[in-house]
Amino acid sequence: MRRLTPVLATLAAAAFAATMTQPAPASTPAGDTRLSNDVGGGYTSNYTMVTGQPYTDATLTECGRSRGRQNEPSVAIDPRNSNVLVGSSNDYCGVYNDGVDADGAPIASGPIWLGYYRSTTGGSSFQSSLVPGYPGDTSPYAGRAHIRTASAGDPVLAWDTHGRLFAGSESSDDPAGTKKTFGDVWVATYRNPGGEGGATTNDGKEFQRSEIVARGSSAPNTLGKFNDKTAIEVDRTGGSCDGTVYFAWSRFTNTSSNIYLSRSTDHGATWSNPVRLTQSTHDVQVPEITVTGNGHVYVTWVATVGNKHNETDAVQYARSTNCGATFAQPADVVTFEGYAHSDGSSRDCGDFADACPSGYTFFRADSSPRSATDQNDKSSEDVHIVYDAAYGPDVPTGTSYGMVGTGVGSLSAVYYTVLHGATGTHTDPVLVNRPTKQHQIFPDIAVNAGTAHVLWWDSRNDSSCADATTCAAQPIGNTADRHVVQDALDTYGTSFSLASGPTGSAVRISDKSTNPNFEQFDNRAVPFAGDYLWIDSVGSRTYGVWTDWRDTVPGTDARETSADGGAEPGEGADVLQCRTNGSADTCPRSGGLDQNVYGDLAP
Repeated sequence: MRRLTPVLATLAAAAFAATMTQPAPASTPAGDTRLSNDVGGGYTSNYTMVTGQPYTDATLTECGRSRGRQNEPSVAIDPRNSNVLVGSSNDYCGVYNDGVDADGAPIASGPIWLGYYRSTTGGSSFQSSLVPGYPGDTSPYAGRAHIRTASAGDPVLAWDTHGRLFAGSESSDDPAGTKKTFGDVWVATYRNPGGEGGATTNDGKEFQRSEIVARGSSAPNTLGKFNDKTAIEVDRTGGSCDGTVYFAWSRFTNTSSNIYLSRSTDHGATWSNPVRLTQSTHDVQVPEITVTGNGHVYVTWVATVGNKHNETDAVQYARSTNCGATFAQPADVVTFEGYAHSDGSSRDCGDFADACPSGYTFFRADSSPRSATDQNDKSSEDVHIVYDAAYGPDVPTGTSYGMVGTGVGSLSAVYYTVLHGATGTHTDPVLVNRPTKQHQIFPDIAVNAGTAHVLWWDSRNDSSCADATTCAAQPIGNTADRHVVQDALDTYGTSFSLASGPTGSAVRISDKSTNPNFEQFDNRAVPFAGDYLWIDSVGSRTYGVWTDWRDTVPGTDARETSADGGAEPGEGADVLQCRTNGSADTCPRSGGLDQNVYGDLAP
């Protein structure tokens, strides 16, 4: 079983007993803003957005009415104009664009693609679109997409200082409809249509191209060589590496994984041969790229280290001092007790084939470190890291559900540490905000002008449990009698001076608590919340984005019985759907799948 280091274990045990119940605190002053406007004709072709010339297709039409699913959001603020923000997500809005079956049910065979959500109002409103090159795109920009897959996901974003935005993706699915999952990774470039000297309100507006960075092996069902878990950053230091784009990913090959990185020195037109940063480690993933003020490149990731008798998680890193041409050997930053929501071998649970022995319904989540630097700070080579670890003593769950082992639960908390890159030393990890009874998951961090900005998902307002022990023994949003509540999750954040470190305070960013356990995937059988949130900070503006379920319409699943292997009908996880005589869902656009990306100003 993975264990906390002694320092963290002592801190956790001392604080775990402290619990309190309090009303949900007020959220940040600005109202939450929806980025994925997939209702009322809300999606516009990038070609139309740039030229004003009308264009639409079946996918964009569907995206304008779908009330579909979006998750794994990212956001980036233009360093030349902080009123310009672009967000992205895994966007399922075009899935039902292929007619209906014999029962009148819309056929789910359209693309899952990268959303492109643009704001010129500082994040108070967004215009929704898709990255060009999706299946069915016949716009004049479609030919600029030099890619070969029928789906895309894991969006990551980064700006340079010349009006360009770069959007990275992993992608799979064969356009020919075979079971091959190509496992490619690619990067799209957006430019200012007026060039670098154009009005900055047009920065990152025009899709210029997308190019494959690395190809997978085209094996069925993600076997063979599959590239996943992407990261991107651009050198904005003004130094000798300025404008270099760095892109990293996890390459999975059957039983092992490694971290690879490629770079582009011509704004994403061509990419270097990938450099492998790790050496056949048992399990490495979730890379993150940062650049310090002197142009040095750092890649961090999470790794499983040790052996089966002494296994633990670690944040590891590799450093380059020559613009990403070569990297030093990987090293550990910190080790910690990671967690993973699990039930036996299942990372998520729902109904039917997705049912688990415990009878709970929950989404997948596990430890996910993130890192950030301030490229404008020329005096520091510090890398600021947050990670979510198991927190507090182990709690027997009494079921097959667990977080740190089968039948063993825990809370989770966000920790902060600073890697001093020049020396390889680091500060002692400290809690960002001490939990009382809640889980804190999927943190992200941005660093700007001497201040760190952190956000995470937080279950402190979850009404399904009253104290730390019961919250540790049950999945987020699940009562002991296997019901799902509607107010399980919020987005919280904080900021603090780099000189003094975390203050322990936190602010509620989301205006509304939501239910992340709605069964919206695998034919309405299991929840999926995505694997990350995002925060960015430029100048005086800090903005965070998250996946949200406030617009989801609850319902009942006519297929459910007490013998389906999951919870009883009415457990709180079912969504609105229309089924007769065993048909597929005939009303997928009526709100049952309305999962969205929301954003707001953050501390």
